[in-house]
Amino acid sequence: MTVDIRVVRAGQMYRYYLRETVVGDGRRPARTPLRAAQEQAGVPAGRWMGRGLAALGLAPGEEVTEAQLRNLFGERGRHPDADRIEADRLAAGDSPKEAYRAGALGRRVTVTGVDFVVRPQPTIYLLWALGDEETRRVIEAAHERAIERVLEWIEDEVAVIRYGKDGIYRVRPPGGLVAARFRHYEARSGMPLLHDHLLLSMKGQRLDGTWGSVHTLALHENTVAASALYNELVAAEVCEELGLATEPRTVTEGRRPVMEIAGVPHGLIRWTARRSDQIADCLTELEHEYVTAVDDDGEPKYLPVVSERARAKLNQIAARKTRPPKKGKARSLGQLRADWKQSAIRTSGVPADVISSPLEHARAAAAAIRARVAAVVDIALAAVDVTATVFVMNNGGRFHRRHLLAEARRHLALVLRGRRREPGLDDQVVAAAISAHCLDISEPKTVRGLEAGYRLYTARWNLADLPARRRPPTPAPDPDQHPPADPGEPPAPRPPGQDAGEWKIPRIPLQHERAVLAGAAVREKLRTTPTATVVRGRAYDDVAHQQAAMPEQLPAPEPADPENDDQEQKPGRPEALDLTALRALRQSRTDVEALELTAEQLRHLAAALTKTGEGARARKKKCTGRETTPPVDPVRQEEQHRPQQPGTHGPEAGR
Repeated sequence: MTVDIRVVRAGQMYRYYLRETVVGDGRRPARTPLRAAQEQAGVPAGRWMGRGLAALGLAPGEEVTEAQLRNLFGERGRHPDADRIEADRLAAGDSPKEAYRAGALGRRVTVTGVDFVVRPQPTIYLLWALGDEETRRVIEAAHERAIERVLEWIEDEVAVIRYGKDGIYRVRPPGGLVAARFRHYEARSGMPLLHDHLLLSMKGQRLDGTWGSVHTLALHENTVAASALYNELVAAEVCEELGLATEPRTVTEGRRPVMEIAGVPHGLIRWTARRSDQIADCLTELEHEYVTAVDDDGEPKYLPVVSERARAKLNQIAARKTRPPKKGKARSLGQLRADWKQSAIRTSGVPADVISSPLEHARAAAAAIRARVAAVVDIALAAVDVTATVFVMNNGGRFHRRHLLAEARRHLALVLRGRRREPGLDDQVVAAAISAHCLDISEPKTVRGLEAGYRLYTARWNLADLPARRRPPTPAPDPDQHPPADPGEPPAPRPPGQDAGEWKIPRIPLQHERAVLAGAAVREKLRTTPTATVVRGRAYDDVAHQQAAMPEQLPAPEPADPENDDQEQKPGRPEALDLTALRALRQSRTDVEALELTAEQLRHLAAALTKTGEGARARKKKCTGRETTPPVDPVRQEEQHRPQQPGTHGPEAGR
């Protein structure tokens, strides 16, 4: 993700933010005014953002002072100009208690804000660091506008103020929110890293004008969707302004590819990845400790394999353990850019002419991509792909609208390759996915459960017709063999003389591998079935698709005919696909062999899943005495085991 979130408490404002963050992550000299410390560190002054500034008498773009930060975030949620307000009320004859209350924004709180750390993808900030001044200005402007758009989306769609008993009622802050933005130029390692700290205040006005606290859980839940929106916006503006394009690149095998600027060499990304290498080395050690840990009785404390949830927790611990100290002498942005270019030429292994003119190479790659890849958004197929991916990657196949929204934004970024899209297109994909392919399984017991954002969904399909690779039988355990990463794969023999930590650590395959397989299988079915309800490459008729789709069936398209592409489709009920076991596909820990599956592969894979679906229905009928559709899968056992280490965990599933 490119948007991280951290809770800000009143004490942290003094111990960390006012001493370090607001001055570019450097150590602020004692008794040095804030603006003077920022000038010494070479970072710009903080600026106010948000529609909620009007209620406080402030304007967007005004400089953030130390007293304002202290009052709003350090004094448990007071007015930024509380000192002036209190002095004016005392001068007017009010008592000290009344004057103090005049500068308060509702009740005092401990959690005074959240810190959104927003940064572009590596190839974008590499162009910012190594390009010319015009490139730098374009990227910084796109970065700022993307942050503004994300904040507007949070104000309109995410942020809520709770009220009533136990906070069961929620209302959007009609006046908006208040945030302070601080710009940083480099990482702790000294490598280029354009990023902003967006300190979002938890104070917001209700409809009656009183002040309440914004619910932090809603912000955590939508961080992934906010990150996807920021990535899409900043990449689109940078590509449109500079004539570039994006391409998918795999960072970690088995994980979701990220969209990077085409033409920027991977060697430059590796040049900035010193910190990532340190985290990866530490993570390997922690994984070994995890799979070999035993309790007092000599029994394994955790699972013999590293699940995806455990890997995420261990990765956070590794990041904290390898965190470098604060940077030393401050340098101006001009000096930083000159030093970065010289360092890249010396140590990155990338030719000097590419480093000296990265924009020209990126534009050449973009021209080839735009000539080869057409920006056609098919809402029908996008809805299928988004639903299949979210279904596989969420626990038990259950998800909320925010998961679909985040995946829809990723899908659009992949399809458009840096081109701008129409506003609201992501919402159209989500609406098509919910109406055509999702089943509402909510059983609300609270008022919150009735809200659209908290409705619980699962896939509507009967997914037995989707493929999954047949797994060989599991052999009997052998003490001379180490645990397998896949329960269906035989373990590899342990080489003689090796200790327990020297063989490859068994890991459960990442869920995204299975999600890609599910989406590819659905698309293959849609592509090969002769009957259709939509023609690929043309505008998608959402109403016609909803009328043609049965609750448990998915209509399939016929291949587009270029000669008759502009003709109206013939009426009539289309033949539908019977898709009956993506739930079983979730359990199959298969690797993705190819995105383009052959007919023989499909037949082979479908046979295994058909047998699985029939067996599940037979067992269900035997237990209940009647035929029912397969229930939603329970959370797997390995998902319930967590390493006993301190640390926070990201709130979103479906990444």
